[in-house]
Amino acid sequence: PGIEPLHRVPCSVGTSEVLKSSGVPVDGFYTEEVRQGGRRIGFDVVTLSGLRGVLSRIGSEPPPGKRECRVGQYVVDLTSFEHLALPVLRNVSISGPGHRVCIIDEIGKMELFSQPFIQAVRQTLATPGTVVLGTIPIPKGKPLALVEEIRNRNDVQVFSVTKENRNHLLPDIVTCVQSVRK
Repeated sequence: PGIEPLHRVPCSVGTSEVLKSSGVPVDGFYTEEVRQGGRRIGFDVVTLSGLRGVLSRIGSEPPPGKRECRVGQYVVDLTSFEHLALPVLRNVSISGPGHRVCIIDEIGKMELFSQPFIQAVRQTLATPGTVVLGTIPIPKGKPLALVEEIRNRNDVQVFSVTKENRNHLLPDIVTCVQSVRK
């Protein structure tokens, strides 16, 4: 709570850079705050290869013929999100044998409007040799089924990110990912 995606990005990107520099194949995406005039107007999805697209915007209308998916004041653009996120997850799942890391930042309410995303996350988690480094929200209100499924897996290590520790978690996360890959 209170840890915006913007503050998680350095951890995701930092972790990916450290892992890549040690020869680990890494792919994935993260969400990033979009601001205009100092005010948050939405979120973008950004792949680690640098592609960027809309995840959500304040009060925007859904594309014609599409149902409205809303989290608070933000309307989710499922088409844009799926266009970027799904190929990344599919590529990780079909990239052949060998250890790799997939960063999914984040698996939250907005992303979970997408049934193909839910299926792709499950497939990625089930792919042998793949370590998933993902962010999930803390439980509050109505549980999110996939988030609880992930949280309760025996092969998942959960790190709680706070304002106090978020800048010091990188070494612990990298160590954890590297130990799982061995």
